[in-house]
Amino acid sequence: MPSTVLTTACPRNCYSTCSLTVEVEDGRIRRIEPHPGNLATGQGVCIKGLAYVERAASPDRLTAPLRRRPDGSFGTIGWDEALDAIATGLARVRDRLGPRAVLFYAGSGTKGLLNGNSMAFWRLFGGCTTTYGDLCWPAGLEATRLTLGDNLHNAPWDLAHARLVVFWGKNPAETNVHQMDHLAQALEAGARVVVVDPRRTETAERAELLVQPRPGTDGALALGLAHLLLARDRVDRPFVDAHVHGFAPFAELAGAWPPARAAEVSGVPVAAIERLAELLGTVHPATIVPGFGMQRYTNGGQTMRAMIALLALTGQLGRPGAGWMYANLATHVFGHLRDPLDCYPPATPDGVVRVAVPTARLGPAMLALDDPPLAAAWVERGNPIPQNPETPAVVAAFRRLDFRVVVDEFLTDTAREADVVLPAKNLFEQTDVIGAYWHPYLQLRQKLVEPPPGVRPETEVYWALAERLGVDRAVMDAHLVPPGGEEAWLARRLTPWPDITLERLREGPVLAPGATDVAFADLDFPTPSGKIELWSDEARSRWGLDELPEYREPVESQRTELAARYPLVLLTPNTKTRIHSQFGFLATLRRIEPGPVLSMSPDDALGRGLAEGDRARVFNDRGELHLPVRLDGGIRPGVVVVPNGFWLHEGAVNGLSAARETDMGHGAAFHENLVQVERAP
Repeated sequence: MPSTVLTTACPRNCYSTCSLTVEVEDGRIRRIEPHPGNLATGQGVCIKGLAYVERAASPDRLTAPLRRRPDGSFGTIGWDEALDAIATGLARVRDRLGPRAVLFYAGSGTKGLLNGNSMAFWRLFGGCTTTYGDLCWPAGLEATRLTLGDNLHNAPWDLAHARLVVFWGKNPAETNVHQMDHLAQALEAGARVVVVDPRRTETAERAELLVQPRPGTDGALALGLAHLLLARDRVDRPFVDAHVHGFAPFAELAGAWPPARAAEVSGVPVAAIERLAELLGTVHPATIVPGFGMQRYTNGGQTMRAMIALLALTGQLGRPGAGWMYANLATHVFGHLRDPLDCYPPATPDGVVRVAVPTARLGPAMLALDDPPLAAAWVERGNPIPQNPETPAVVAAFRRLDFRVVVDEFLTDTAREADVVLPAKNLFEQTDVIGAYWHPYLQLRQKLVEPPPGVRPETEVYWALAERLGVDRAVMDAHLVPPGGEEAWLARRLTPWPDITLERLREGPVLAPGATDVAFADLDFPTPSGKIELWSDEARSRWGLDELPEYREPVESQRTELAARYPLVLLTPNTKTRIHSQFGFLATLRRIEPGPVLSMSPDDALGRGLAEGDRARVFNDRGELHLPVRLDGGIRPGVVVVPNGFWLHEGAVNGLSAARETDMGHGAAFHENLVQVERAP
């Protein structure tokens, strides 16, 4: 049979959301290439995307339902047995405690409109309990919304017009590789690059200045920079007078942060602060590109507000090559996906769904919930046991439940705790429409091959469960996606935009309605004042924070009493070979990164009698890991690094993290994590 080449898109929770062309032969994925129609990702496919060829044919993939035996092992069962067991288990919990005794946990491992079918089922079930907040980026989302009114930014390719690019806590060379192509264009045109990061990353190799603050003190650094912009008259006063709300009180706040104070708090030398301030004040247009790790602290939202203020002071918003490139929700046009606050607790009771479990505190919150307590859980699109903070509490919470169902392609750490495991389809086996959060394209994730005989899409699973639970057929037709009806359902969702059809999306990516190359080009900011808000009343009313982006030391920091026992800050960044706990088990990628290592400065290692390759114990009151040491002279002393995404048996970093929320947005303060390191016994 001759091969065919079709378009699709990667649905992983990743900046790039790549457009792909895929060669299919004899029902198998043979080759993956970039789709040139996506100006953001058309230059190539990342190593994880290339690994889909291996992942799709992985011998470890689940291709039949599994049920836990009395001895704890799993045995393969048929679909009828699996669905009957699930329907019986869920109904038993509902009858005894009510539907809210069931936790519905959905991660963000796979994006798509069809995911909305899941909550439709749980409403037909009578309700459930679900989570709010997010592990990834909500403090930054909320900080941006409070300051600019919306989470939009210039198109990725506009970075080529910047003459100053500041990567603040972001390492796109590993986590957003396509952005490096746009950076290369900017560099060719004479741009200057600064990296602010406690690590000397691959991205930092392209920079003329590397600024290494003490983790969690970036807000103090930003206020020190603002002080110098004001003192040296580097402020765009016409822009500020016309488009900035709260300038005078912010200027007073910044006045209290001279370079010496900012240096003392952040650990950045005064000379480096002065040099970065000079660049921000004189080299324009300027773009600041913050990473998600930047806001994973208990002061993360206020830190991001202080950073945006630097662009407001210098007039670097609403212009080509200038701006705040954090999150672009231009493609989130489908109602509930539009407002990042939609995942937060509702202002009024839902009546059906209990939104009561903060994702950042999943384990402790599950254990504490009452009236009714949780007795069952359904997990899909996520692997919360190694990926959510305070892993031991998450394990304890799942083990206390009477009944657990996990839907996944592989037997993850979370799946191993289930009573029934259902095999999930992969991205090539069902059509869906997906958005992005870096570029402005809507895309079709086309069905390219049939799933293995023992695999059913989640839409079909929910339909079959609804039948078994006695839901009226007319009600099912009105609310659920029927088997084989995915494309008709998606077409109806697209009807508000006649120019965006499934047929057009089959050809390649399509710009979202209203997408522009330059965000806020009209300088009309959808805030209460209509301006950039350096003073935010809502910061106080919604989050109980200062109206101005005041700096507050993190709850767990090197300036607290805890540092006497645990003096090192543990950072847990992503790497190029995995998206959190996905992909790392593939043989191709394991050859590049076979397992976790502890990276630390030679000074910190020497003081503990450790050398390259030694086994070290990384520990705090929450847990410990035993890992090989890698010496890295580019890491700031006092900071150690272990990549996240490894499974429990390898070294899951969240055994050390605290279930703690960010100051706004209900995010996870992953990086606020003190540890000690010693030679392993």
